[in-house]
Amino acid sequence: MRNPYTDAPEVDPIDVLAIAAHPDDVEQTCGGTLIKLAELGYRTGVLDLTDGGMGSRGTPELRLEEAGRAGQIMLCKYRGNMHFPDARLENALAGRIAIASEIRRLRPRMVILPYWQARHPDHYRAAELGYEGCFLAGLRKLDAYTEPHRPRKIIYSAQYDSVEPSFIIDITSQFERRMAALLVYQSQYGDQQQASDLFPSQSEIRDRLETVAKFYGHKIGAKYGEAFVVKEALTFDDPMAVASVRSF
Repeated sequence: MRNPYTDAPEVDPIDVLAIAAHPDDVEQTCGGTLIKLAELGYRTGVLDLTDGGMGSRGTPELRLEEAGRAGQIMLCKYRGNMHFPDARLENALAGRIAIASEIRRLRPRMVILPYWQARHPDHYRAAELGYEGCFLAGLRKLDAYTEPHRPRKIIYSAQYDSVEPSFIIDITSQFERRMAALLVYQSQYGDQQQASDLFPSQSEIRDRLETVAKFYGHKIGAKYGEAFVVKEALTFDDPMAVASVRSF
């Protein structure tokens, strides 16, 4: 039964949902993996929690428009925004329930969250909100209008922190598309005078992200990689699946 108190349209279920604090966070942290998943035939989506309105550059309207175009480049089937207050994210019940409602609507099998430690408070709050929203979404009595759904797996992007990854995804073939998606955000990464002391140039941001991607790629014998952490031990129904993972 559809919830009569929301006008959110029904959507086809997606396989993987990345939740992040701001437009352009996903492009920097797990964009290559989302592209790879889409190329493999999975339905992917992004849920940004804020519109980045407190940023030194751009407007909320412009950043939302850029996010939509970046999502298309990443081959996403869905991109949404919760419009929570930027730079003031709080792990409050209302936010957790709102995210739980989106989880029930989108029904992802896997969710990608930011790493749970970060310099920017919005990033680690996004991890908290995302995790707890996923948990609440599985509670049958949360509401009477939607079916409970809890993702089978939550993974954390490790790009924002220096941690030992649980696994690394080879994004060599997806790196250029990932960069193209990021550079759609001309409000943030276009070469301009406004706040130039705070923002890297396009060439500098490419060098930074390429260096990180090469670092993780080197660990798995690939040119570029994206790193992820899981809190639980991984298990395989077919133990021979481990043999498909290269060792170095």
